[in-house]
Amino acid sequence: MAHEKNLKIKYKAVLFDLDGTLSESAPGIRYSLEETLKKMGQPVPDLSDYSVYVGPPLINTLMNLCSMTKEEAENATEIYRGIYNTVGKYKNKLYDGIEELLTALKNSGAKIAVATSKYEPFAEDVIKIIGAYDYFDKICGSNLDGSRKDKKDIVEYARKELGLSENDKMVLVGDTFYDTKGALAAGIDFIGVNYGYGNKNLMVESGGKNFADTPMDILKFLTE
Repeated sequence: MAHEKNLKIKYKAVLFDLDGTLSESAPGIRYSLEETLKKMGQPVPDLSDYSVYVGPPLINTLMNLCSMTKEEAENATEIYRGIYNTVGKYKNKLYDGIEELLTALKNSGAKIAVATSKYEPFAEDVIKIIGAYDYFDKICGSNLDGSRKDKKDIVEYARKELGLSENDKMVLVGDTFYDTKGALAAGIDFIGVNYGYGNKNLMVESGGKNFADTPMDILKFLTE
C-alpha cells in the first residue's frame, strides 16, 4: 500500500511538525539547552520530561522553564542557536517508518511540507541530516527575529508557500497541543502522533480527535 502510486489522499497538502513527529530530536535539544544555561551561569532544571521543552517555541521554554525575562531569553536564544547549529542538530534521527510514509505520500502526488516553530534554516539543516529533504515541497519555520513562531502563523505561511488557498483542504501532523491549537486556529485538520514527545491528553483537550501510534498509522487518516 505504501508504494502505490494511485493512493488517494484526501488533502491537497500534508504538513508535518518536525521535532517529535519526523525526527527524534530530544537529545540534541537537551544538549543545546543544557550548554546554553551553563554558558550563561544559569541553573540547569530537570530536563528529563521532554514534553516540557520539545515542541514549544524556544523563547517560551526559556521564559517558563528557566524563569528568564524576555531580554534574557532573547540573549539565550542566540547562544542556543550557536550551540545547536554546531552540535545539537547532528543528534537528530528519522523515526522508524517515516521514510515509508513519506514515500507513499510523494507517490500519491500530494504536496508535503514541514511546519515547525524551529528557526527555518535549522529546520532545513535537520531535514537534510536525517535524509528526508527530497520528500518535501517546502520547509517552513520561524524567523530569526522571533516572528512567525506560533504554529497558526507557520501553517498559514506554509499554505502561502505551497500556493494553496483557504479552500484547499490541508492537515497538520504533530505531537503536541501547540500543534493541535495551531492547526485548528488556522482552520485545517489535525492528526496527533502518540510516539512523540507531547501529551495526548493535552492534545485531546485542545480539540485533537485522530491519533496515530506509528508513522504508518497516519495513512489511515489521510486516505479517502
